[in-house]
Formats: sequence, structure tokens, C-alpha cells
Amino acid sequence: MYFNNESIVLASGSPRRKEFLESLGLSFSIAVASVDELAMEEEQAEDFVLRMAKEKAIAVGTQFPDSWIVSGDTVVCLGQSILGKPTSRENAVELLMQLAGQTHIVRSAFCVWHEKKNVIRTNCVATEVRFTNYSERVARAYVATGEPLDKAGGYGIQGVGGVLVASIKGSYSNVVGLPMAELAVVLGQEGVISPVEVIW
Repeated sequence: MYFNNESIVLASGSPRRKEFLESLGLSFSIAVASVDELAMEEEQAEDFVLRMAKEKAIAVGTQFPDSWIVSGDTVVCLGQSILGKPTSRENAVELLMQLAGQTHIVRSAFCVWHEKKNVIRTNCVATEVRFTNYSERVARAYVATGEPLDKAGGYGIQGVGGVLVASIKGSYSNVVGLPMAELAVVLGQEGVISPVEVIW
């Protein structure tokens, strides 16, 4: 659907973000950012994901000053609490039981950065997700699949975890980990990508 006008580096090891960019037809390299992913005291979720996305972009961008860096970060929020990745199978069950029958917010931020051009663009998108009121037995059966263990909030909407989701309000790709519509707009505005010209 799109093609590159300039080089892109994805500052993420997430296979979901990789698949999203590939699905657009873009070519890019991957350089995983290493940053301390801990929220500051009293830091709001939106501020946290925006800071994380920016720090990841900068950590990688200094190595690729002639490329456009794309980074992202995602958190699951229940009320004012940020639910991170499970620390164990039991913790995954605990997280899932907190979410059962509840509506939570998934916030994903991205950063587009070019060091030499001194351009930095960020955005944060929120999606409302409502879970079914499943039992602990269901939660344990889901955790046993292994899918939740590396995902914020302990679930993946794009996989088996989709069976837990009653409804979403907002961007689906945002819940997976990267708000693609908003990212494509920014990359287009900066001239990094262009749509493929099609003649019928």
C-alpha cells in the first residue's frame, strides 16, 4: 500500500509492530532499544507511554542519524493503575481476574524521530476495551497457552486472548501495540512514506 521515500528503523523487538509495518509494504531495519521501563512516582499513564516511546527512539536514533526512527510503547490501565507484563503465571491470572467483567483503557504512544533533521513527532492513542465476565478457570486455561506472559495486562487481543474481549471502542491496532492510522498520517506528513500509485 505504501513505499519508503526514506529509510526507517523500527526501535522495537515486538513482532506485532514488525508485522504492522510489513503489512503496509514498508521496508525497514530493526534495532531494539534498551531503556528502563519504570513509571516515575505519580506519573500518569499517558505521560509514561509518551516518555517511553521518546526514550526508545532517542536510544536508537543516535546510532542512525540519517534514518527515521519509529518507536512505540503500550500500557493497560484499570482505573488509575497501570497493569504491566505478568511476572509469573500466577501473576498473569491475577491480572486477568482484575480485568474480568471490567472496562479498561489501552494506551499506546509512538515517536517518529530524525536526529539530523531535528524532527520529533509523538502521539498517544487510547482505546476502551471491555472484557467478558469469565471465570478463574478460563483465566488459568488462557495463561496455560503461554500467550499472556509477555504482554501488557496479560493478554493479546490479536490471539487467543480475543475470546475474552466483549467489545472495543477505538483503534484495534492500538490495542495490539501501535496506532497505525495515526502513525501513517505522521509518516506521510513528514514525507517518509507515500502511497503506491495505482492505475486501474
